[in-house]
Amino acid sequence: MTSIPEGFQPHTRKSGFTAPWEPIYHRPHDNGISLGLRAGDAHANSRGFVHGGLLSALCDNAMGLSCVPHLVDAKGLVTVNLNLDFLGSARVDQWLEFRAEVTRVGRSLSFASATVLADGAPCARATGVFKVQR
Repeated sequence: MTSIPEGFQPHTRKSGFTAPWEPIYHRPHDNGISLGLRAGDAHANSRGFVHGGLLSALCDNAMGLSCVPHLVDAKGLVTVNLNLDFLGSARVDQWLEFRAEVTRVGRSLSFASATVLADGAPCARATGVFKVQR
């Protein structure tokens, strides 16, 4: 299956770190954004499971990007804490959605959470704390 769920568009914020995982997609929602991709061999370990490092990195990315629109007079964010709980597994060929939501924004710290869905089933959840750079 290669279809992209409705509302997802190509993600335009590129980095050298995520380049090997392209194509990555995004979709805004009420309190954050979702990143998404179709899991392939570049995302998986030797057993065909999506690697936890990828799940962690894209949760971090989605949560930080969700906090950015709430910042005033800031240059960006730096992750100061990231927690990830694995609830299940994701496999090659599944659609992965990293659905992030802002939980609190302060002057110096922002907080967010994320759920990772593999073909709609939760496989991980994350929380993050981000230092506002001024």
